[in-house]
Amino acid sequence: MMLIDGKLVKAKSGKTREIFDPGNGKLLAKVPEGGREDAKAAILAARKAFDEGPWRKTTAQDRGKLLLQVAEKVRTHAKVLAALEVSNMGKPLAEAEYDVADAANCFEFYGGLATKIHGETMSVPANSLSFVVREPVGVCGQIIPWNYPLLMAAWKLAPALAAGCTVVLKPSELTPLTALELAPILKDLFPPGVVNIVTGPGAGCGEELAESPLVDKVAFTGGTVTGRKIAVAATGNLKKVTLELGGKNPNIVFADADFESAVDGALFAAFANQGEVCSAGSRLLVEKKIHKKLVEAMVAKVPRIKLGHGLDAGVKMGPLVSAAHREKVESYIAIGKKEARLVCGGGRPKGKDFDKGHFVEPTIFDQATPSMRIAREEIFGPVLTVIPFETEAEAVRIANDSEYGLAAGVWTLNVNRGIRVLRELRAGITWLNTYHPTFNEMPWGGYKQSGNGRELGLYGIEAYLETKQINVNLDEAPLGWY
Repeated sequence: MMLIDGKLVKAKSGKTREIFDPGNGKLLAKVPEGGREDAKAAILAARKAFDEGPWRKTTAQDRGKLLLQVAEKVRTHAKVLAALEVSNMGKPLAEAEYDVADAANCFEFYGGLATKIHGETMSVPANSLSFVVREPVGVCGQIIPWNYPLLMAAWKLAPALAAGCTVVLKPSELTPLTALELAPILKDLFPPGVVNIVTGPGAGCGEELAESPLVDKVAFTGGTVTGRKIAVAATGNLKKVTLELGGKNPNIVFADADFESAVDGALFAAFANQGEVCSAGSRLLVEKKIHKKLVEAMVAKVPRIKLGHGLDAGVKMGPLVSAAHREKVESYIAIGKKEARLVCGGGRPKGKDFDKGHFVEPTIFDQATPSMRIAREEIFGPVLTVIPFETEAEAVRIANDSEYGLAAGVWTLNVNRGIRVLRELRAGITWLNTYHPTFNEMPWGGYKQSGNGRELGLYGIEAYLETKQINVNLDEAPLGWY
């Protein structure tokens, strides 16, 4: 059931969508298939709750306490949420458990931050008490992707609610189950209309959130093409926009790197969450001195990546989220076979356990060049493209030769070189001698066509705050202008 104005409701049309387990094809649930009318009802509820409801008068301390309660509820329901995340999205259980724990930590982080929103007093050239205050931006439409359903919900909801906004959250129509599982928890804690959750396709619910003049801000995580459409739609009332979009992220390995760490890091960067990660290290740039050795070591280790349903013991990589997405990934693999040298994977795993799921083998292409499509376009699957380089300058040039600028990694035992290269890379999230760790305390977002704005940390709450100056005249005499 969707959450609109404090009530758990069906879609106005009565339509439902069947949700299937991508690992075995089993029917998991039937959820409301919302549309524009449902989104409009949710927006009106959020608007009323912000403009007229008690939420505006709720203290920062009380907002923070509510978010801390959400964190505890998520932890209480952690096993259920993790299993649901696996069955709905496909990721291995260990990754889902980490995501659930991190979602709880995110609510907790912003619960603590709610009372730390502050302004400042300024010295001005007049007898005036002049100060700055921060206020909630208003009604926020939040559209999240299918690859991290619960975690992305937390990334969006927590800072908005900490700031005092009201929200309409739209999860992906492919993976709505953990957000809907969260709905009763939020219903019981927050006043009606403060948190609304609508399910349905972007060509309805999502478009309404982006276009509505009653929405003050829209936050979107997903593909760059859709992000552009949202940015255009949002110009109708010049609503604030934050976009966390795609990436074709370079992971650079120098010859002086710790070899075994680099091998493991390259595989994890590419194949964690089946490669369905905007920040995946899908372009592996390897110094020619160790290029052949490193590729051979990766290929030798790939068989250790156990494929299967995410709830099965020892599974390290699950199915892709849908049949349609698998077809897209496979179309890129077909392109790669014509462009570069396939050294690993490239097909569907054999066996009866895989027949009903959307599985693709971990795939590695070698001897790629920066101009190839598999080296430039976001595949969003378990496909790694290896590009050799000779010099540090060449590595930086290849890494930056992209329309994206989300993430990047560097592997070297020379710390000076590592920091020097990271400073040269045009990316918002970078790692030295590791890949993928994410912290609620740190800003998340990218350069170029990877989006604008930042989520998480102190930076993440800025997008949900307005800045107001207040000037109090301390002179008692009339102005005397006239």
